[in-house]
Amino acid sequence: MSARPSLACASLSRKEDFKAFADAPRRRRPDPLTRGQLAALSPSARAEYDLVRREWHANLGPLRTPQLAALHEDLWDIVDSNQQDGDKAKGAVAVDAFPGLGKTTAVLAFAREFHRREIAERGPFTAQGHERWPVCRVGLTGNTGMKDLNRAMLEFFGHPGRQTSTATQLGLQALDCVLSCEVRLLILDDLHFLKWRRTSGIEVSNHLKWIANEFPVTLLKVGVGLADKGLFSEGEALGETVLAQTGRRTTRLDMPPFTVGTEQGRLQWRQLLLALEQRLVLSDAYPGMLADDLSDYLFTRSTGHIGSLMTLVNRGCQRAQRTGTERLTRDLLDQVRNDEAAEQARRELEYAFRAGKATSRPHSVRTPT
Repeated sequence: MSARPSLACASLSRKEDFKAFADAPRRRRPDPLTRGQLAALSPSARAEYDLVRREWHANLGPLRTPQLAALHEDLWDIVDSNQQDGDKAKGAVAVDAFPGLGKTTAVLAFAREFHRREIAERGPFTAQGHERWPVCRVGLTGNTGMKDLNRAMLEFFGHPGRQTSTATQLGLQALDCVLSCEVRLLILDDLHFLKWRRTSGIEVSNHLKWIANEFPVTLLKVGVGLADKGLFSEGEALGETVLAQTGRRTTRLDMPPFTVGTEQGRLQWRQLLLALEQRLVLSDAYPGMLADDLSDYLFTRSTGHIGSLMTLVNRGCQRAQRTGTERLTRDLLDQVRNDEAAEQARRELEYAFRAGKATSRPHSVRTPT
């Protein structure tokens, strides 16, 4: 039913997998079938159809929410303005937001668009005949030091010296890769794993300053609570001056959760649910299944965090398909476990909605047809 290559085993910390992610065609929504049409399928055809639906529901996003659209506009402004010559440092970006708000999803969606645009405009090879890699994406861990960061960059390019070189050599080799492949966007994901005020954190922060000075790239950092960790502070203590310099060079962007305290917030929540329900492939799905009948319920279960919402809907669709329910209902979703943060935060919201103190529905709502 689908010739789209599988990305289930891809690691975006390696260039070949990132290219597969960036070049993959848009997923094709499976044709919805009625219960009669489902029953008429042969066992092999039904198994294939259910497999395609499982993969589709597991990859429903990204949705172009107001938060994602605003983040992308800011990122385009910053990246496209970073055309300075090599003797000038380029402005960096930090996407700093709570978990479950779609930071990494939004950043990767931008990285894919940027990669495609650069290849379309400049070609797959540089003037010197090297492969062009507009984006380099690195994931950090809790014990990342300077050498680990350099090695992770080289791992992306598959550089043969990444296992045997010294920290300094690794840094110079990474610079050579970035220059040769004309990288323009360097993404450092999970930056919150660093212990900023410990030796390794200061070491990496100094190293990031060196990257900002020497690498002709836009440095895009993604993490949770980066402001609280001191990334943007004007630190006065010995050894924190570099953090102040980092803050001066870095633009902080966020991804706020959905809220229903205003009419605009409620309208945005409804638009999200309408867009989401149009993507579902269940035989008994109907217009308004999410946006009308489950609006308050889905808000309390997700607390306005799109990551929690997508997890709940995905798992609900898998259960609805597997059990033959073929629609999402409150009874079915009550049996579906969500992430622990959402489950712990839902109780207070449920009380407010039951008591009529809160609602996710706009004052003027038309049932979709």
